[in-house]
Amino acid sequence: MPEKIIRDPVHDVIAFHLERPMDAMLYRLISAAEIQRLRRIRQLGLASLVYPGADHSRYSHSLGVMETARRMLDHLARSTTIEEADATACLAAALLHDLGHGPLSHVFEYVGNVQHEKLTALIILDPDSEVHRILAEHDRALPEKVASLLQPTPKRNFFNDILASQLDADRFDYLLRDNLMTGSQYGGFDLRWLLHALTVDQAGSRLAVTSKGVSAAEAYLQSRYHMYRNVYFHKVVRTAEGMLKLALRRARRLANENRLPFPAPDDIAFKALVGGQLTVADFIELDDISLLHCLKLWTRAPDAILARLCHGLLNRRLYKTVDISTLDNPTDSRRAQAAAASAVTAAGGDPEYDLFYDEPSDAPYEIYDGQNPTTDILVQDPTGRLASFAATSPLTQALNRQLMFRRLHVAPEFREAVQKAVTSTSR
Repeated sequence: MPEKIIRDPVHDVIAFHLERPMDAMLYRLISAAEIQRLRRIRQLGLASLVYPGADHSRYSHSLGVMETARRMLDHLARSTTIEEADATACLAAALLHDLGHGPLSHVFEYVGNVQHEKLTALIILDPDSEVHRILAEHDRALPEKVASLLQPTPKRNFFNDILASQLDADRFDYLLRDNLMTGSQYGGFDLRWLLHALTVDQAGSRLAVTSKGVSAAEAYLQSRYHMYRNVYFHKVVRTAEGMLKLALRRARRLANENRLPFPAPDDIAFKALVGGQLTVADFIELDDISLLHCLKLWTRAPDAILARLCHGLLNRRLYKTVDISTLDNPTDSRRAQAAAASAVTAAGGDPEYDLFYDEPSDAPYEIYDGQNPTTDILVQDPTGRLASFAATSPLTQALNRQLMFRRLHVAPEFREAVQKAVTSTSR
């Protein structure tokens, strides 16, 4: 039977040998409507407003996670017995892990008040979904097994770690892919060596890295720090995401007041906007195209606030940033926010829509807290003994520090007034 090849900019050749039942099933999954929908979901949402090349999709990322997980399993199989049924479930879960993502990445979760992980499980377990039928035809128990692997659980094994941990296939792929597509030059690390250094703790059946891989793991964690600092938390990216949230919040208010001219109440986008119940079939129809079409039409909406926000997003007329990260004291931060709101009001603006506060944060490495062992990276020395990454690497204290920004984002015409108000409060 033929071999099917997909060329990928990160992993190069992703091959499916169709004479193998597992590969044949995975290749069928790729053609399922729920997976094909991910072609129409941008991986980085609105980041292309800053990095023009960042138009890659959740589809390419999902393929990359599956391929990374396969390479992890292939390496681990040299020293650990891995049943084909378990490998099949793990690879299917890696491929399907992002099915529940809504339009423009994480913004949809804000609108619909849902978690993409829960939506992913619902799609996999829905008998009417194509992915469910393909999984069930391969093995009747496979949909439940795949959905279970994607759920957080205190009792973990290395399959869970491959899918969701501080050394998982998801993070490995998105860091390299986002680094490549943004051209940021901050997120590169030696994936090949890091995968070669992975092992399984036979006593606890957990994923670990050998002492030879500590430097590669450090480089990977540093790349995560730099990508969050320079890409994911970029001030303009966060500005655009915040403006989109404001636009959707305004549109929802108008919809609830019967003042939104588009979409119609029976439209799937309208249901999603007002938090209505969506079927799996409905959700498949909801993608970036749906939302961007709404934004385009809303630029001509009779509501001036909605029209202005949407025009700004589509034509990159974005809010300006006033950084207040130096205000470590929560009281000082709140005082600055209040002063900014007063300044906008005094200048004739509406602080509900002309101003918003943003505080993105992330820790590149989470030191084991004694309560949740899933947060730890395990290091295995040549004798087989395990130690925490924090006890092995001198960089962990720096990497465990919370990366945080505190920013006010304001309509351009009010930036000067806000900057003066914030400066006066910090004296």
